[in-house]
Amino acid sequence: MNKILMLILCLGSLLNAQDLSITGKVKDKIDNSELSFANIRLLNSNYGTAANQDGEFELKLKKGNHEIVVSFIGYNSDTISVNLTKNINLEILLNPTEVRLPELTVLPGENPALKIIEQAIKKKEERNEKITSYEFFAYTKGIVKTAGDLSSRDNSVTVGLGSVDFDSLKITGIIENTSRGYFEKPNNYKEEIIAQKQSANFPSSINLLTGSRVMQNFYDNDIEFFGKPLPGPLSDDALNYYYYYIKDTTAIDGNPVFEIYMEPENQSNPGFKGSIFIKDKTYDLIKVSLNPNSSAVPVSIFRNISIESQFSEYEVYMPIDYRISAQINYLNIVSLSFEVNSIMYDYTINKTFKDDFFDEVVIKVLPEADKRDSVYWANAQTISNTSEELQAYRRIDSLESIPTTFWDNFSFLSTRTSITENFSTIGPLALYNFNRVEGHSLNLGAYLNSALNKRLYYDIDFNYGFADKRFKSSFSGRYLLGEYRNYFVNLKAYNHLVGLFESTDKYNKFTSTILSLFSKYDFRDYYYTTGFEFKTGGEIFYFLDLSAGYKYHKDKSANVNTDFSFFKRDRNYRVNKQILDADISAVEFGYELDFRKIIEDGYFRRKTSSGRSYFTLSGNVLLSNKSTLKSDLDFQLYQNEFWGYLNSFGSTRLTVGINNIFANGEVPLQLMYALPGNISGLGKGFSFRTLRFGEVFGDKITSVNIQYNLNDELFRLLQIPFLKDSQLNLGVHYNTAWVDVTNKSMMLLTQPAVKFIKPFQEVGFSLFHPLFPMIFEFTWKLNYRGENNFVFGINTFAL
Repeated sequence: MNKILMLILCLGSLLNAQDLSITGKVKDKIDNSELSFANIRLLNSNYGTAANQDGEFELKLKKGNHEIVVSFIGYNSDTISVNLTKNINLEILLNPTEVRLPELTVLPGENPALKIIEQAIKKKEERNEKITSYEFFAYTKGIVKTAGDLSSRDNSVTVGLGSVDFDSLKITGIIENTSRGYFEKPNNYKEEIIAQKQSANFPSSINLLTGSRVMQNFYDNDIEFFGKPLPGPLSDDALNYYYYYIKDTTAIDGNPVFEIYMEPENQSNPGFKGSIFIKDKTYDLIKVSLNPNSSAVPVSIFRNISIESQFSEYEVYMPIDYRISAQINYLNIVSLSFEVNSIMYDYTINKTFKDDFFDEVVIKVLPEADKRDSVYWANAQTISNTSEELQAYRRIDSLESIPTTFWDNFSFLSTRTSITENFSTIGPLALYNFNRVEGHSLNLGAYLNSALNKRLYYDIDFNYGFADKRFKSSFSGRYLLGEYRNYFVNLKAYNHLVGLFESTDKYNKFTSTILSLFSKYDFRDYYYTTGFEFKTGGEIFYFLDLSAGYKYHKDKSANVNTDFSFFKRDRNYRVNKQILDADISAVEFGYELDFRKIIEDGYFRRKTSSGRSYFTLSGNVLLSNKSTLKSDLDFQLYQNEFWGYLNSFGSTRLTVGINNIFANGEVPLQLMYALPGNISGLGKGFSFRTLRFGEVFGDKITSVNIQYNLNDELFRLLQIPFLKDSQLNLGVHYNTAWVDVTNKSMMLLTQPAVKFIKPFQEVGFSLFHPLFPMIFEFTWKLNYRGENNFVFGINTFAL
């Protein structure tokens, strides 16, 4: 009996703790039309929400007496008193406000809008001076519409081909999350995702694409958009960048509000166009309704991009909602639209944070975020679902509950075919390959991905070459340890054929197969290796990873075993480079320095630059010893690699890669480093375009690769006709290298080596359009001239 009584008391306590709901619809009292995205606030508090596009809202409150304020620009606000004892539904009718035009003194030839903007900029500066820090809560909903249904696996989402009639698109994906954000001057920011859910066809990780981190505050000087810093409507130089005029005068609660239209003075400059709303007398920015102009959108596949945000007074004016929507049409093949709608509430202005509060983690998904049940979401402050959204949830969930078959995941153009969520086999595109050593080769494979709660991964591959008549196999396994899987144990075992200089090989097997079969050009050299490797490591500090391992492999030279090709049968394949046949036993140590901030997504700790400049530094040492490790060779091989990413003017970015290799002792050919070269007529980023693949190698090398992506900024800056509005992107590249082979290593080589005692240099430029997946590159040798003094190459991810 006591147990039953205790259960009843606990249940009653739980029910009393639950929030009740005030739902309703906000309409125009005159014509009964819905007032989309009206503001609903609890009087004398920082708590509230916004209506959806149909004017519907839901406000979660505790039991008791409350006063609700409903407002909308152009209308008189309404205050409703409620005694909340159960869930209730309201119809709220707002009266259009009477506009009393403010008095403006306008001199001849003067634009009155400029005086308003000038005062608004001063008010912005006063506002920013008052803010040192703040905390807030947010709720975000994302909607994706497509012609066909979406499918996903792990962290990828597949969009099917479909119609370009945007009116016929249906909701095929929904994501929702609640979060808490923190800010402290000058640039400390942190966000915690408290809860997240999504339609059944989306992975939970997609929630990281939304939330307050993607919102833009239009009180800021610069607004990040597609990686470009665009001047905000009240930026310090806005009066020199934008053209303004008073489009209309409206009001809220009888107080005049100026609707001011703005657009860039020079249409070729990227920026915003549309309306901003500024209160008379106080000059506070209370709403923006803007679109990026065509120059601000890097790819013409985006259409009808719309951004709206409203601001309310929390000691100072702060954003209370943010909405962005867009349509995407790629070459009339794929069409989709999306919208993200966020509300922000419960601001605490100038909150004092502990000194260590803002650490390396900028986004943290709380462990319970994915486990929130329906009770939590029933009490959480959200944006009401429309009837279309509710129907979409039901339809998507029912589709995802249907078991998938093998043929649902099958594609002739795939290298892997998924059997289950975690298990896949080799795909049709990888079943066959050809090279001059193995000849025709058949491949089989089985792959496990993200098993055991995203901790276990392995690849098993089998292969038989009909020319070398050898059966080959390899196994690679990886297990992740730690709460955030930031420690690893790797194990490899293999008996297979590998390409020489694999570390700088940027081409896939399909490319070499096609070139061999159709042009009798096999750009790789090969050798056999049998052995095993063990490696472990992980995060020591957030900016430092260390690793250590052991490897043993027996390497043997390979020979050309076939002369087959569909064409050019009168030619012979070139001789395969001979390596040093040897048993190599070595220990390996590595490090990586990376000071970028961290996203904790509930499973992993991932690095993020947040669009800022950064650098990484990594290194590796391989130690082989005859006496202790019973290796055939004594050597020490060291490698250090630096990558720097520097944001320049506009959206331009400079990338610098520096690689340094040096050795002591006898380093065999198969362990030397080759400058990343290319295939004739083709190219890859951060490679030497005028050098062929494997042409220059050594064990004492310093190489520098510099690439400056100017995008379309230079053409816009110089106002070059046609080019300034073409979205054609420009890049420049410069590569240099010092290459040598130490004396002991030279004695092991069976062929001559090219040396660059004085630095080899090349320079070039590239042109590409973001709509097409290929880059056209033009490169010239600056010295060591001979063959390939000028090279034109096509750079594409497909090779």
